[in-house]
Amino acid sequence: MTDAIGARRLNRGITATWWYTVSGVLVFQVMILFIWLSIFAGMRVDPVTLTLIGVGGLIWCAASVPLLLQYRHRDDSAGPVAGWRGILIPLAVAIAFGVLSGLASGLWLVGAIPLIQSLTLLNWPRGVRLRFVIACVVVIAALWFIDLRMTFDDADAEVTSAWFLFGFFAATLPLMTVMSLWWWDVLVTLDRARAAEARLGATQERLRVATDVHDLQGHHLQVIALQLELAERLLSPGGEKQRDPDAALEQLRLARTSVAEARQGTRDLAMRFRGVPLPDEIANAVDLLRAAGTTADATVSADAAQAPSSVLGPVIRETTTNVLRHGGGNRARLSLHRAEGMWQYEIVNDAASANGAAGSGSGLDGIARRVAEAGGEVRVERDRGEFRVIATVPDAAGAVPMQDAAAEPGSER
Repeated sequence: MTDAIGARRLNRGITATWWYTVSGVLVFQVMILFIWLSIFAGMRVDPVTLTLIGVGGLIWCAASVPLLLQYRHRDDSAGPVAGWRGILIPLAVAIAFGVLSGLASGLWLVGAIPLIQSLTLLNWPRGVRLRFVIACVVVIAALWFIDLRMTFDDADAEVTSAWFLFGFFAATLPLMTVMSLWWWDVLVTLDRARAAEARLGATQERLRVATDVHDLQGHHLQVIALQLELAERLLSPGGEKQRDPDAALEQLRLARTSVAEARQGTRDLAMRFRGVPLPDEIANAVDLLRAAGTTADATVSADAAQAPSSVLGPVIRETTTNVLRHGGGNRARLSLHRAEGMWQYEIVNDAASANGAAGSGSGLDGIARRVAEAGGEVRVERDRGEFRVIATVPDAAGAVPMQDAAAEPGSER
């Protein structure tokens, strides 16, 4: 359950924009409905019929939601009736409501608007959509003019004014709907482009790493193969003139040196890709916490780039994940500074996640072991509604373990 808290916070993306689009379309439809009812009231439609039309209008607005949801997951290559089972009921509701309101008022435009709006929400191809909307506007304008001549010639000024207002909103309803859907399409395209760019960047990075590893290992393996082949020839029983055990032993020593160089080169290459300056690590952590809905800030020393990133980098990532995983709190604070030859990293968050963090000690135990191996220590404090993790490491902690690893042949696993 605790793992889902951070996921729910991060699961926003463009979903919120989609619901803004839906609400905008529905608000416009409801506005049309209220103008509609005001015209009916001015035409002295009886209250029962007026109530039925109002309820039917709300049902029509609700029936537009499935059409919008289907549009959200549309396929660009599919036609407007690709998922015809999902549009039958909304279209039937629109037709029934249009017939009811048209017969009750005797107005052609009132009867046509629900069906026109529902058809506008279908998945029309881009070129067809534009022509369809233009045709809808022309039809609406024609029906509005017919109703004006047939019904509102002798109407009072207030009803006629409301009919002019209704005609304006009715003509702009398809345009506003299509503009909202077009904006959603643009946003989806941008989001897909962003995701594609991220995947392309990751792929290019993998190719670059693969190329570097290939060049590094290929060179050393080729040299090692030649050295071993030469040592084999020097030890072959082809005659005393060809045998030279001392030279063969020297080639074996050189091959072992080449193996050590390949190992060190691979280690340096891995550290080059894994090593991120700690100010960037903390900035990324703050961005991630803020994206998850937590109010986060950081205080970092000006020389924080000199801190041992190989030790504190994993600590920053693990403690940030710990706050997200056992989230629920509202604020977090990170800091990194140096004092008396020691680097101190501290992360504090409110107590809403303290219990969860206390219950999953594996992550904190892991960073405690990592820091202890570098000669530092980790403290965990809970007081006054706050959960605090403090990691303190020596100034040169990042360099010592790597030097030891390079010096000891058996240290690499």
